Amino acid sequence: MKKEYCGLFGIYGHPEAARMSYFGLFAQQHRGQESAGIVSWDGEKLCEQKGMGLVAEVFEEAHLGDHLKGDIAIGHIRYSTTGASQLLNAQPFTVRFGDTKLALAHNGNLVNAHELRTELEHMGTIFQTSMDSEVIVHLIARGMNQDGLCIEDAVAQACRRIKGAFSLLILANDKLIAVKDPLGIRPLALGRMNDCYVLASETCAFDLLEADFMRALRPGEMFILDRGGRQRSVQYVDEQKKKQCIFELIYFARPDSDIFGQNVYECRRAMGMALANEAPVDADFVMPFPDSGNYAAVGYAQASGLPFEQCMIRNHYVGRTFIQPSQDMRDLSTRMKLNPVRSMVKGKRIVVVEDSIVRGTTIRTRVKRLRELGAAEIHMRVACPAIKFPCYYGIDFSSKGELIAANHSVEDIARFIGLESLHYLSIDGLLSSVEYPKDFCLACFDGNYPIQPCKGAGKMCME
Repeated sequence: MKKEYCGLFGIYGHPEAARMSYFGLFAQQHRGQESAGIVSWDGEKLCEQKGMGLVAEVFEEAHLGDHLKGDIAIGHIRYSTTGASQLLNAQPFTVRFGDTKLALAHNGNLVNAHELRTELEHMGTIFQTSMDSEVIVHLIARGMNQDGLCIEDAVAQACRRIKGAFSLLILANDKLIAVKDPLGIRPLALGRMNDCYVLASETCAFDLLEADFMRALRPGEMFILDRGGRQRSVQYVDEQKKKQCIFELIYFARPDSDIFGQNVYECRRAMGMALANEAPVDADFVMPFPDSGNYAAVGYAQASGLPFEQCMIRNHYVGRTFIQPSQDMRDLSTRMKLNPVRSMVKGKRIVVVEDSIVRGTTIRTRVKRLRELGAAEIHMRVACPAIKFPCYYGIDFSSKGELIAANHSVEDIARFIGLESLHYLSIDGLLSSVEYPKDFCLACFDGNYPIQPCKGAGKMCME
């Protein structure tokens, strides 16, 4: 199973900034279910509340109404791509240096974090966490304290040194600064709600708050909001050729969001239609494994003319599950989430549409269950190419050993999962399903990394 990375939300100029941040994070809960945090500025100090768990578990009314005061706030939900799963690594990360109180929330992953951390430690810097995000904070602090830069210039200087994927929200006293990396790998959008500004990883957060989407931040842009409603945009590096993460459209983003200028639902449906054209099969019906395969399965059914059926029923009341001590318990945990409709499966030829296959173990368990209920044939169609290369930019497959397609043929994978046939969408088919196909990073499929990882890039991922 792929694991989500992080979600950001920021708001400037709203009397209930923390409460709005709560709802903004709630709308993006799918992006990270490990920890959540909100930091607000009350005019004199930063107020923070962070915890392990879901947004609704971390925040209580007392936090939103009494503790997190002020009209500026940033929030973060996290799945760890670097740094251990513990409260110490929850974001936003807060520090104080001189007269500046600073909070930082980061979505993405730095490929030179280990290199920069080693350099800073040799200069005497003391780190509190194992997060790559803390490297950014220390670079900003050094820019202000040693080089005498203002906060905006210190942020720009720090962002020119870091390499990798990053969308940042920075709360520095009464300024809110948003930053995107030079290649625009991670999404970050700007909106407006009456007289206040909002920022979020996904536009579905704007919909919940009835905010108007204004625009996506540009690659290499720093956007600054300060008192008086002033807004400024600074291009801290020259714009480069975009390399946006295509997994946002394949899997990560909510289908009702617009990401990189296109609707996620429509892209996934188009991927399913392309898949049906590439790999038709004589079958009784098409079904997804909810929820990730739903919209590609709709497209496959529409293009193939086969009926679409929801034969796997999801238990919506199953939340996060603890790490199971045995394979039997892990299998039981998987079966708790999805259960087939017996009468629909027996004796049927089924096309199962999935968004992707990473390790194959979860899908194997689900296919086994369909076999137990008497499915005559199971054909799997995958709405993205085979994942053969690790991702260094924030997706939780950071080594080749984790990727079944990197080490086995399609025929071997089909046998391992228990399928009559298996087909992955071609790269050309994937790119035909999105607008501006040259703007996407395809490194996990073809190994062409837009930013080469530095020595030790994987080291912090294992801490």
